[in-house]
Amino acid sequence: MVEDSGRSRKRKRARRSKVALHGRKGEDEGKQVSEASASSANKPRRSQGLSKASTFLDKMKAKLSGGHFRMLNEKLYTCSGKEALDYFEEDPALFDVYHAGYQEQMSHWPEQPVNIIIKWLKDHSPSLVVADFGCGDARLSKNVKNHVFSFDLVSKDPSVITCDMSNVPLGSSSVDVAVFCLSLMGTNYSSYLEEAHRVLKPGGWLLIAEVKSRFDPNTGGADPKSFAKSVCELGFSSEFKDFSNKMFILLYFKKKNEHIMKKDIKWPELKPCLYKRR
Repeated sequence: MVEDSGRSRKRKRARRSKVALHGRKGEDEGKQVSEASASSANKPRRSQGLSKASTFLDKMKAKLSGGHFRMLNEKLYTCSGKEALDYFEEDPALFDVYHAGYQEQMSHWPEQPVNIIIKWLKDHSPSLVVADFGCGDARLSKNVKNHVFSFDLVSKDPSVITCDMSNVPLGSSSVDVAVFCLSLMGTNYSSYLEEAHRVLKPGGWLLIAEVKSRFDPNTGGADPKSFAKSVCELGFSSEFKDFSNKMFILLYFKKKNEHIMKKDIKWPELKPCLYKRR
């Protein structure tokens, strides 16, 4: 009985020791888990901090870039085509800044006018020769089968011809379609249209897409009827007007076969399209 009692006490002590050992082990494991959790909790904070800093820098870069674009955009609307050509010849890199900002602005438009003009050309004969005045990235020429002469103030593409839009290197009555897609920007915009009249064949098409606010008399824009009247006095007939889009208007004219151009045409002033700070 004494021996059994001693064995019993030994077994109890062993059990207590084992329980204590497991308790300490559990505490150690809990401590390790807690430290690991704290460490992992700190990592996202550092990551979030870097992410916020990166986002802030991106916003600042975008703000600076946007400000530069607005400055260039205003200049193009308030100077002559010759002055704009000279300006970009001095620093061609500014043209990249302008078009990067232009594309960012266009990304907010639900529909692009150039796509409508592309569709119009695809619905007509691919044999029509086109002159794209102020072609930008030459998207028009890259999306139609027609032969397209692409003109702009700076050439970043071998297919684009650098020139003033009032003096393009084309012969008289040499093209079937003249396009101005958001490009009647200079203070002497009427000279661009006169040049389009010169290079168009009789019966040729003049397609104009412009920002709608520029033709809203209620907000300081030109009266579209007055503008169309001036174009017709230049030697065109008005064929179709599309005001259905909330961002831009489309005007379609045809060059008359025989016409004596009226002298001293009274051209309405087109309101500059100046973008607000976002």
